[in-house]
Amino acid sequence: MTLNSNLLESHTPTSREELWRFTPLAKLRGLHDVDVTLNSRVSLGGASSLSGLAITIADASDVPNTSETNDLVSMRVRELSAKVLKVEIAKDAEIAEPIYLTRTVESLDPEVSRTVIHLGTNSRATIVVENTGSITLAEEIVITLDSGAHLNFVSLQEWENDAVHLGHHHAIIGKDATFNSTVITLGGSLVRLLPTVEYAGPGSSAELSGIYFATSGQHLEHRIHVDHNLPHAKSRVNYKGALSGDKARTVWFGDVFIHANAEGTDTYEVNRNLLLSDGARADSVPNLEIETGEIVGAGHASTTGRFDDEQLFYLESRGIPANIARQLVIRGFFLEIVSKLGLPEIEERIMNRIEAELEKASS
Repeated sequence: MTLNSNLLESHTPTSREELWRFTPLAKLRGLHDVDVTLNSRVSLGGASSLSGLAITIADASDVPNTSETNDLVSMRVRELSAKVLKVEIAKDAEIAEPIYLTRTVESLDPEVSRTVIHLGTNSRATIVVENTGSITLAEEIVITLDSGAHLNFVSLQEWENDAVHLGHHHAIIGKDATFNSTVITLGGSLVRLLPTVEYAGPGSSAELSGIYFATSGQHLEHRIHVDHNLPHAKSRVNYKGALSGDKARTVWFGDVFIHANAEGTDTYEVNRNLLLSDGARADSVPNLEIETGEIVGAGHASTTGRFDDEQLFYLESRGIPANIARQLVIRGFFLEIVSKLGLPEIEERIMNRIEAELEKASS
């Protein structure tokens, strides 16, 4: 396959570069290395029995790129993917049942995967991506919402502890469309995700939420970018993370860019991190770049703190054992985001996984 000029001119990144300075490159198994060949496999899939839904596999040459990217991993995915998973929601379709796209892999051979999701005008759907197993994966998911469409997008990273996952989720939001994304990252040796958004029409809205829980030796990194490139659009970003165990590491970047022509923008981003043990480290970098003062509002907040002993004392003073009290505090910390999923089985599964990880880290 012929590589485009952008990729040919690219080089394998180093830790001296801003975009990669927090990422342990030695753990990536060559996913970032332009000289390493990656396998192409469509390992994500689901059933298309619902009315208004079509899930197909197409030749990559028949699926044009609808967005530009300067992310090296996304460029590699586009150039090396032979097949693409296509998920299409028809115009005016309202699909009440969640659409599950499931990936279960037991191979550490480096691979690329490309998915495109398209929602037609005034359609509504919930799509859940479930990732489990052991893998070495470079992935791109591009989501396009036509005018008036509404998508709840949930991405679950419940990998085994040896998994490496570099992913880019990019949403293009049409006029008066609504995109709600929730990214949940609990497993993996190294997970680095880039949820990004651009707008294709006024009145569009994006809500990007996420939770992550890192235990000893895990590196979980989330880099959010919201490109307010049009007037009268809205965005909200809310990510929460907890860390427990020696050398547990998380990185969160929140980048919002408001262009000079983006009058009427309304945006706010927040990241909160909870350190549960010594030896854990969380980096949190919120950033706003504003080129116009004609906006509704723009702000950001970031906190990183240790476990609240006062909350523990309050619960223990009422007869609740210390380990149960600890679980209750963690559950309450994440509940704001998890409870909005509207998927009770997944909500309970996620909270149980967090509690199991907490018990493991404490033992």
